[in-house]
Amino acid sequence: MVHGLGHNARMTTNAPVLTIDGPSGSGKGTISRRVAQRLGWHYLDSGALYRAVGVAAGWADLDLDDHGALVRCTFDTRIGFRDDAAGELRVLVNDVDATDELRTETAGAAASAIAAIPEIRAALKDRQRAFRQPPGLVADGRDMGTVIFPDAPFKVFMTASADERAQRRYKQLNDKGVSVTLDGLLREILARDARDAQRAVAPLRPADDAVHIDTTGLSIEDVVEQVLALVPREG
Repeated sequence: MVHGLGHNARMTTNAPVLTIDGPSGSGKGTISRRVAQRLGWHYLDSGALYRAVGVAAGWADLDLDDHGALVRCTFDTRIGFRDDAAGELRVLVNDVDATDELRTETAGAAASAIAAIPEIRAALKDRQRAFRQPPGLVADGRDMGTVIFPDAPFKVFMTASADERAQRRYKQLNDKGVSVTLDGLLREILARDARDAQRAVAPLRPADDAVHIDTTGLSIEDVVEQVLALVPREG
């Protein structure tokens, strides 16, 4: 997989960007990675940045209500990305591979809380924009098409029913041996949807010019092909 490096440099290129936004469990991460591979473009998992800050805050035993400490943690946290031998994206937090921890429900809940803090969103904005490098970027998140890359020529807003998103997450966690209940996951998804949609800064909403894709009942390959059809390719 091709991907950029997260840092504080400012965006210096007009490389094309495909944004894929949507709620948790809509499939945007899986689809975004596959589309980036097919296009040979860089890939940005913006949620990983927020999860990384959440993990770093947890390691430092910070209170999620202490916004000042969380903002300092955001500036101090080193976040890196690399591919492993199988081509899977790994996330390094302060030089420690924290990929598995980032995928936990605890990290997701912390990321959602942290993402509602305006100063943290501002601090991570340049890091995200630095991924915009030739030949292009696929950016996955919740405000990629509305805030981070509003000028992106290709935008998708991906959804799925809450029940289906809970089922997907349930299967994913069960396959990893994590014990969860379907009802509990559904409640968490609905609560996170509400937080993300109601936050004052960069709420979850589709860009006016985004193409809506409902992934309920669709295969991964079906969705990948729908997204690829939006991006003109040479030859």
